[in-house]
Amino acid sequence: MTLSIINPATAEEQPGGGPLILLVSPDLLSTSRIAGLARDVGGRLETLRSLDAPLPGGPYDLVLLDLQSLSGDPAVLVTRVLALVHPHRDAQSDKLTRLVAFGPHVAKDRLDQAQAAGADAAVSRGELLGGFPAIVKRFCR
Repeated sequence: MTLSIINPATAEEQPGGGPLILLVSPDLLSTSRIAGLARDVGGRLETLRSLDAPLPGGPYDLVLLDLQSLSGDPAVLVTRVLALVHPHRDAQSDKLTRLVAFGPHVAKDRLDQAQAAGADAAVSRGELLGGFPAIVKRFCR
């Protein structure tokens, strides 16, 4: 099942053509909170609640992978997400979608495993929520 939370305006209609962000998480509380943060930076958020579901859209500027809400080996999760989103990269620029994994700060091993598997960054949930504008700016160039 997928859940899309999108501003009514398309990226082209938004000031500055805000980023399209994919949140990979079954956690509805995270979805709601991150959707608000995405709106605050002029972006749009789509949610993929299961890695077995089709992508709701794309191409994405940024993918956020919730390592706390998804069980399994972080390296496998990162590999599966990258395999889902990279075929849908922007054909115009051929840029690859950036992936940021996040989870509890006490799960440092899972965060490190995600980054070693190919995530562009792995941050704590607090870093993601508290520094959301900076993360979007850093990874959505």
